[in-house]
Amino acid sequence: MLMSTKSTFTPSTDIPSLKDKVILVTGGTSGLGKQSIIELAKHGPKEIWLAARDPKKAASAVTSIKSGLPEPVNIKTLDMDLTSLDSVKQAAGRFLSESSRLDILLLNAGIMSVPPGLTNEDYEIQFGTNHMGHALLAKLLTPLLLKTTALLGGSDVRVVILTSYAHNYAPEFGIQFDTLKSRAEGMNTVARYGQSKLANLLWGREMARQYPQLTVPLVHPGLVRTNLATTMGQGSFIMRMLWWIASLVTGVDVETGALNQLWAATSPRVQSGQYYVPVGKAKDGSKYAQDLGLGKKLWEWTERELEAYMDASA
Repeated sequence: MLMSTKSTFTPSTDIPSLKDKVILVTGGTSGLGKQSIIELAKHGPKEIWLAARDPKKAASAVTSIKSGLPEPVNIKTLDMDLTSLDSVKQAAGRFLSESSRLDILLLNAGIMSVPPGLTNEDYEIQFGTNHMGHALLAKLLTPLLLKTTALLGGSDVRVVILTSYAHNYAPEFGIQFDTLKSRAEGMNTVARYGQSKLANLLWGREMARQYPQLTVPLVHPGLVRTNLATTMGQGSFIMRMLWWIASLVTGVDVETGALNQLWAATSPRVQSGQYYVPVGKAKDGSKYAQDLGLGKKLWEWTERELEAYMDASA
């Protein structure tokens, strides 16, 4: 299921004009995020925001991206650390103060199979980074997303959420709520990662139900040879070796890996709430991914957790 797939999507010809559109991409300093910005920038958007934790890396990425573009594009950096909800709130506040519309929100950033740890707000590190930070960002920007849909009489506005086939590796019951505000050391790192990716998928499907005005696709990029494995840090040597071998044998390059999210961000065939594997192939996902009750429970749990951060102007 993680093998490469021959593409039927060519960004240079299949991405339509993005004239006047505003795009925000998380995790844009390297890998899939950076490649997505490169391709989207070639189609004339008004501006692209590159959200990242490290300002120096973000500035370097922007310089690198611009140097390869045929036409100049306004690319702005947005300082944001997904492990800190205060940082996410501050970033959202800055974006809302400087932009009057948002057409594509690409929630691309993530960490994978890291050792046990906690975010600033004491969420399990992978769940907090991959799900909670992105959920808060999307919620704070939802009023602007909805405003943008009405701007041109129901214009197509998208929230593209990267999940993973690894959602299949989530623990028993899918989401173990009693582990989410802990280091979850009784769960192995792959299960913790799987739980975070299942959360992305479930929450995204519920967002699609809550906001039918928006288009919210959930995408698995495939097994891609990126630096994501470096986030494994001091984790299992065996896990890192297996990832390296699998990437070498069946993985695809970044240009190919970015195709599924580029397709989801721009193709007219995208259905809101649908899970897609490369390129644009609809799948159901695991039994937990199809559990509407679990999705609603996660949505409501997340709503309660984020309630204190919902005043973006503060």
